[in-house]
Amino acid sequence: MRKPRSPKVSPKAPAAPAPGPRAPTYDDLLAIARLVEAGSRFTEFRLRSGDIEVEVKRSAPAAPALPAAAAPAAASPTAAMTAPAPAMPDLPGGTSLVRSPMAGTAYRASAPSAPPFVEPGDRVEPDTIVCIVEVMKLMNSVTADVAGVVTHVFFANAQSVEPGQALVAIRPEP
Repeated sequence: MRKPRSPKVSPKAPAAPAPGPRAPTYDDLLAIARLVEAGSRFTEFRLRSGDIEVEVKRSAPAAPALPAAAAPAAASPTAAMTAPAPAMPDLPGGTSLVRSPMAGTAYRASAPSAPPFVEPGDRVEPDTIVCIVEVMKLMNSVTADVAGVVTHVFFANAQSVEPGQALVAIRPEP
């Protein structure tokens, strides 16, 4: 006598592995940098996703200025990098201030040996680059946004700046 055939059962296919965390995109990394930059609750952020590891640190605020009597007699090359911003003079009404869009390091020129983007007395157009603010090795051009004449530059080359800090004053002209 023959045995009844059992229905053919195919073995279960293994379940597809659950999708892992996706790697952060460039936009994700920029968003993280902006959060660290704008946040006041933390100064450091670390992220590890697969083979990618990101560490973002916000620089500490600049130390308060020393009284003139305590300042060293000979200025060193690094003194210009940490020099406090000059005091804000009384500016005539209608003066336009170019402010830092973010925290970072402001540079007056495109390279150490290059001339500054602008000097007091220079005529600028709205699209004239007045400085660069570096954040996490990304160079961000800052433009005048108004036509006129530069009257003041309020930062030293390679100086740390904060969001909203006045960088350049421009007397608007048509």
